[in-house]
Amino acid sequence: MSDHDSPSAHAHGPVTRPGGLDGHDGAEHGHDDHDAGHGGHDAGHGGVGKYLLVFLALCGLTTMSFLTYSSVWPWRNEPHVGWAFMMAVSCTKAMLVVLFFMHVFWEANWKYVLTIPAAMMAIFLALMLVPDVGLRNRMVSQERALHMARVSDVRLLEQAAESQSPEPH
Repeated sequence: MSDHDSPSAHAHGPVTRPGGLDGHDGAEHGHDDHDAGHGGHDAGHGGVGKYLLVFLALCGLTTMSFLTYSSVWPWRNEPHVGWAFMMAVSCTKAMLVVLFFMHVFWEANWKYVLTIPAAMMAIFLALMLVPDVGLRNRMVSQERALHMARVSDVRLLEQAAESQSPEPH
C-alpha cells in the first residue's frame, strides 16, 4: 500500500503532490486546485452581493454622520448628542470594514485571542485619559485662558450670524 492509498495520507498534513485531495488531477473531477483546497472563495465569503450590502451600509452610516450637522438633526442645540452619535457610527463603520473587508468575519476562533486583549487595552487607555480631558481647563496659563473659546462666545457668534442673514420672503 503506497502513501497515495492510505487513509491517513488524506486526513493529516498538507497536500504535497499536484492535483486534488484525492491524488487525481483536479480537471478530471471538474474543479481546480484552488477550489479544492479552499472550498470555493465566494462560497465561504458570501460573494460580491454581501460586499455591496456592506458598502451601502457604510454609505448610509456616512450620510447619517453628515446629517448631524444639518438642519434636520433634532438635537442641533446639544452638540454632545451629535458627538456621541458620530462616535457610535464611526465605531460601527470600523467594525464593518474590519469584519468584512479584512475578512475577520470568516476567520477561525483565534481572532478572539488577538482582538479581546487589544480591545481591553484600548478601553483601558481611553479611561486613563478621562481625568486629563476632564480637568484640562482647571489649571491653564493666563494667556491660554485669555484666548480659549467659551460657550458664550460661540452663542454670540451664532446670534450675530443669524441677525446678518437675509430674511426669506
